[in-house]
Amino acid sequence: MVLGLFKSRPRLPVAPIEGMHAIGARSLPLRIVENARAKRLTLRIETGGKGLRVTVPPGIDPREVDRFLDRHRGWLETRLAKLPDDAALRPGVKLPVRGVPHLIVHQPGRGTVTVGAVEGEPALVVHGDGAHLQRRLGDFLKREAKRDIEILVAKHTASVGRRAKTVRYRDTTSRWGSCTSDGTLSFSWRIMMAPKTVIDYLVAHEVAHLKEMNHGPKFWALCRELCPRTDEARAWLKKNGGALQAIRFE
Repeated sequence: MVLGLFKSRPRLPVAPIEGMHAIGARSLPLRIVENARAKRLTLRIETGGKGLRVTVPPGIDPREVDRFLDRHRGWLETRLAKLPDDAALRPGVKLPVRGVPHLIVHQPGRGTVTVGAVEGEPALVVHGDGAHLQRRLGDFLKREAKRDIEILVAKHTASVGRRAKTVRYRDTTSRWGSCTSDGTLSFSWRIMMAPKTVIDYLVAHEVAHLKEMNHGPKFWALCRELCPRTDEARAWLKKNGGALQAIRFE
């Protein structure tokens, strides 16, 4: 419970309050933020299950926060159960590439990351010092993202008759992609762990913003025109995106 955070404080202050909140076997950082525009309490699991955030209206009774978290305990347990407890990459663990699990294999010696097979299973063979294995796998996904996404951007921009100013790749935690008003497209290279259909949807989504800078009916119609499996891909990303964000590459 978080009630102890508010001893001698009958009202929430403007500054965020931070503490810990136990959910099953996990104890997660909890951040409670007052927002003058909030009409109700909202709960968010931070990317990768790294913490919880509760946004509250001004002047709310602290006991309401406790009751709110209690009411959502089942939801939290279900969502957190889908996230890995140990998201560290190491030999013997499988890492998805375009939705296909690949066994991680380490081989000393010079080289980077190559795609191979072990006993008929897809594998990622990581060469070099084992201490750099995670970083090398991240670099591999960045290279794959640049190759695949640039092809998809060219395809979808040709369809909408608009040009992208530039394409950037980042390791963002709040969103999978973005499109600025000047036509700059940005993508999280982690999307390369998702199935091909989801990658295609993400690129179609951001390219559609070159023509429709909103999420209105025209935007979604264009998005589905570019990627007919948009609804399926959105559902997959909503369900599995947190687990991909939780994987550590450092």
